[in-house]
Amino acid sequence: MRFMILRKADRDTEAGILPGEQLLAAMGQYNAELVEAGAMLAGEGLQPSAKGARVKFSGGKPHVIDGPFTEAKELIAGFTMLEAASMEEAIEWVRYWPALDGDGEVQLEIRELGCVAGMAGHSAAPAAGPAKAADGAPLQRYMILLKANEQTEAGYLPDPRHLDKMTQRNLEGVAAGVMLAGEGLQPSSKGARVKFSGGKPRVIDGPFAEAKELIAGFWMLQVRSLEEAIDWVKTYPYPLGEEAEVEIRRVFEAADFGAAFTPELREAEERMRAHLIESGKPLTARP
Repeated sequence: MRFMILRKADRDTEAGILPGEQLLAAMGQYNAELVEAGAMLAGEGLQPSAKGARVKFSGGKPHVIDGPFTEAKELIAGFTMLEAASMEEAIEWVRYWPALDGDGEVQLEIRELGCVAGMAGHSAAPAAGPAKAADGAPLQRYMILLKANEQTEAGYLPDPRHLDKMTQRNLEGVAAGVMLAGEGLQPSSKGARVKFSGGKPRVIDGPFAEAKELIAGFWMLQVRSLEEAIDWVKTYPYPLGEEAEVEIRRVFEAADFGAAFTPELREAEERMRAHLIESGKPLTARP
């Protein structure tokens, strides 16, 4: 079984406060343990919502809202994807989340990967080096988050023809090198949350009532700019047709952390990424 661990945003992550060398090292060690156990599939941090946008569809017409967004508790600051035998095993991994993160005050949501309609996830081959467009322009990575609602939480199933449209669009994105990954999430009734207070974990079983705070699926895009990501989002055939809300967030790159991302940490991450690629497991590829 595959799970997505969503690290909820807080005041510090939304303020753009970057993790220091100690926290980066602790997260690197945690990720390395996941990799060595054959459990880790992917993991990334997301930049503050001030550098993102939302596209809200009503009657099929898109309305773009620039970040930042004030409701930090509804936002995501990062994610980890892992493979585990069960939800219980995934929760056990989350219990050992580095205590340095958020000074021991962190909330993590655990969701099972896999579209309720049975549509397969899509991913491109890992990039061999820094990604560039055909004309040499650097590309940026963006996480596209489809917001849940009462219908997706109830296990809504699009009709087969609409699923075909979504699959075709995903395959076109992968073939063009724009889409790095995409996956649906099972309803929160099949998920859980782990809330840390003073570094101690408390497990809360789903479902969760506040549907507007939840995620129903995601895509990872590799494009030139936020504007290009917005253009892609505007034309996607979403499962609910004319009604959808999508959040667009830029992914952190190693260079964003400055001196805190030491040569030793960089070398350790490259070893971990090479191991993931060799195993054939990564769902997303870092340019």
